[in-house]
Amino acid sequence: MQHGLTTLLSTLRRENRQQSGLDPSLVPPDVGTAYTIAADIGRELGWSVGGWKIAAMKAEMQRALRTDRPIYGRVFKQFILASRTNFAGRRLLHPLSEIEYAALLGKDMPPREQPYSESEVADAILSLHPGLELAECRFVHDASFPPLTAILADGSGSGFIIYGEPIADWRSKDIAGQEAVLWVNGVVKRRGRAADAIDHPLVPLTWLANELSRTGIGLKAGAMVSTGTLTGMALARPGDEHVADYGPLGEVRIKFSA
Repeated sequence: MQHGLTTLLSTLRRENRQQSGLDPSLVPPDVGTAYTIAADIGRELGWSVGGWKIAAMKAEMQRALRTDRPIYGRVFKQFILASRTNFAGRRLLHPLSEIEYAALLGKDMPPREQPYSESEVADAILSLHPGLELAECRFVHDASFPPLTAILADGSGSGFIIYGEPIADWRSKDIAGQEAVLWVNGVVKRRGRAADAIDHPLVPLTWLANELSRTGIGLKAGAMVSTGTLTGMALARPGDEHVADYGPLGEVRIKFSA
């Protein structure tokens, strides 16, 4: 099962396509197996991991994603891009825009026995950015959508991280309380705050540091981490322009060609 799903998901990523459903014999039996497969995919493809995505920090998103705990996924280096990116809309796989703070790490956080504290994690951040995750899944979201473990094996639906300019002196800013607005074609589509959705970007980032430490993986300097949605998901369609507006903290702007 493990090798078969690794090969399938690697092929779907390489060919940039989705499929409907999954043979039950290929569904990972547990979360640990699913994350092992996710790690194997990058090695099979020969793609470098450039960062990570975090999702489902709180109960509402956990219900939406069919989990009872936070989840994570690898984001490959070539899919981490600066703002004002133009996408060929029809090449994307049912992309979902999510406003998320993105943290660029300046220090390694290797596996260790003692948990990392929030202050240690804050010290490891080189810069904090307004961000926009474009989540993609190799499985079509239809009546045959496979169980959660298959999605975890697919990097928890990892696609792109798009980041804006660094937030100057971010520690002194009201990161948790700042409202972020997702504009789609000039119309407000979603609103949210870190305080409501994830408490603060340091909370999910500390969770990830300790989860990857516990499982012997660790975090590397240079990784960009998308810390969880503030606004929920909005489908991006060909011809759209999506703007993640963080007010005085900056913005991210994406266009999807028709």
